[in-house]
Amino acid sequence: MKKVITLAVLLLLVGSILSGCTQPQEEPPTEKTLKDVAVDVVTLLMEQNLSSVYSLFNTSITSQLSLEMFINIWTEQIVAPYGNITKIVRTRLTNESGSSVVFVTCNFSKTQVLDVKITFNPQEKILSLLIVPTQTAFEYTPPSYANLQSFTEQNVSIVAEEHWKLPATLTIPNGAGPFPAVILVHGSGPNDRDESIGPNKPFKDIAWGLASRGVVVLRYEKRTLQYADEFAQLVNFTVQAETIADAVAGINLLAASSVVDASKIFVLGHSLGGMLAPRIALQNNKVKGLIFLAAPTRHLEDLILEQARYLTAISGLNQSAQLAELEQQVMKVKNLSMNETESVFGVPKSYWVDLAAYTPMDTAQLLDLPLFILQGERDYQVTMVDYVRWNETFSNDPLVTLKTYPSLNHLFITGTGIPTNTEYLVEGHVAEEVILDITSWITTH
Repeated sequence: MKKVITLAVLLLLVGSILSGCTQPQEEPPTEKTLKDVAVDVVTLLMEQNLSSVYSLFNTSITSQLSLEMFINIWTEQIVAPYGNITKIVRTRLTNESGSSVVFVTCNFSKTQVLDVKITFNPQEKILSLLIVPTQTAFEYTPPSYANLQSFTEQNVSIVAEEHWKLPATLTIPNGAGPFPAVILVHGSGPNDRDESIGPNKPFKDIAWGLASRGVVVLRYEKRTLQYADEFAQLVNFTVQAETIADAVAGINLLAASSVVDASKIFVLGHSLGGMLAPRIALQNNKVKGLIFLAAPTRHLEDLILEQARYLTAISGLNQSAQLAELEQQVMKVKNLSMNETESVFGVPKSYWVDLAAYTPMDTAQLLDLPLFILQGERDYQVTMVDYVRWNETFSNDPLVTLKTYPSLNHLFITGTGIPTNTEYLVEGHVAEEVILDITSWITTH
């Protein structure tokens, strides 16, 4: 899993799987007014007047986050690793899916310059407040294993239903073809087509790495990013609408392409995308095989709690109140003790009811398909506990290949030391070994 439910240190708001979903903005305030409001919010943060900041939150936040929990998160997960805000450098107003967003670039006393990203509703209430890498600080540098002269890229669209048309990129090797093809399916949260996080773009790395070796790759904007406002209005939905339907449509797009060998189409799912890959294959018989990158076998709510406990333990800070509130939310999910219109971790009851009945290993066993299961041993988000369960299920299956990578984290980027979420702020690339292993596996299947 990725983004919101996994990066508690980077995010001020805990636990929304669809945190990119915001309420629609009818008449945005003027740029000057909204920038001034954002500066006022950051000034209150500088002054440690956290109760006043909390009073500016929309009820969608305060219904899930108490003042005490907010103070603990800001103090222990923001100030402790990054320091206090010492200076406001600049502001930038933008619009994301119909909502006004102000980036306030700030100097922090212990680390690099970071952005305070504030999303507002039309009443100037805060819909989300995130600490993110400075948006203008990073320019993507291709990995050494990507040969930019060996492929081209084409803009296409994935259309599961007319209302949900998604911008996508098809990366095509040079040559006559047809080529084997892979569709990349995102992890949790409102991901872009590159699965961007900080300066890193793991899906772009994979697309360019595989295309350099003769594999067509399709990647696309996730529905919950492209249509955040529309999803905010949905009372009931499941992973079928969030993830599966668009992946199925993407497979059909590949199968119809003249550059693709329709007998060799593979689904590569990262995190939640890997967890759902068996369900995707059940809905599209054009799938030749599945590639799992850090695919959970356990329920999402268990991983949310495990990650929070892990980050608390390595921080050495007392976050008992925060964990207690999180445990209550997890138990709500476990017991399905919410009403039909109530949201827990940013999604409705229907979402949790659907996942409660789903076991990835059991569904994968229904498939007569080759599987490639990859796991980074430094991944604290989807851990070796999940890999062991995959291994116990499939270790004697000749159709299944399993491999771990000792130095790789959840993004399949090399790291050292105790794994933390702060390493996602450090630029890196998906390890070349992973690209080569996937290429070799596709070639032999």
